[in-house]
Amino acid sequence: MVLLAFLCAAALAALARGTIPPPEEAARMARFVLHNCDWGALATLSAQEGLRGRPFANIFSISDGAPGPGGGSGVPYLYLTDMEISVQDLEVNSNASLTVSLAQTPYCKKHRYDPQNPLCAHIIFCGSIVKVNDSEAALAKKALFTRHPEMESWPKDHNWFFAKFNITNIWVLDYFGGLKIVTPEEYYNVKP
Repeated sequence: MVLLAFLCAAALAALARGTIPPPEEAARMARFVLHNCDWGALATLSAQEGLRGRPFANIFSISDGAPGPGGGSGVPYLYLTDMEISVQDLEVNSNASLTVSLAQTPYCKKHRYDPQNPLCAHIIFCGSIVKVNDSEAALAKKALFTRHPEMESWPKDHNWFFAKFNITNIWVLDYFGGLKIVTPEEYYNVKP
């Protein structure tokens, strides 16, 4: 637990120093923002009665690896249950978008950036949610449980499973002038 607190403090210190990538390095910015965020807004197309086919957004804890230096894997992992309303949507249509923003970190507050200000960088991922296979489950578990330790104590009878966001499209908004498009290949090949 002390190690986790130290790693979190190190990550927050890096953010507080403003060591984010420059705007011309959009792929690095996308990796940086994801790695420094603990949660994101996942949007699905609702399968629920009365909302069928309409957009539906929900907050989910995410992780691409342990906090701190190292940059993580870039893969957004999630811990899900079929009992969750958005997961029920995903069972009908696995396509989704995931938005993460530095607004949840000390960085934007320190610089007095409104969450909608492009300088308070946010990333929009499009793709689909897939259950991880057995060989990837240990990696997903470590990534999530190091950032979100309470997950280990969630009710076992809820049949939790590890999933990942399979990224097909990436949009970066980190400066004035509009969105930047980053390919998944650029995203995964960059050193965070």
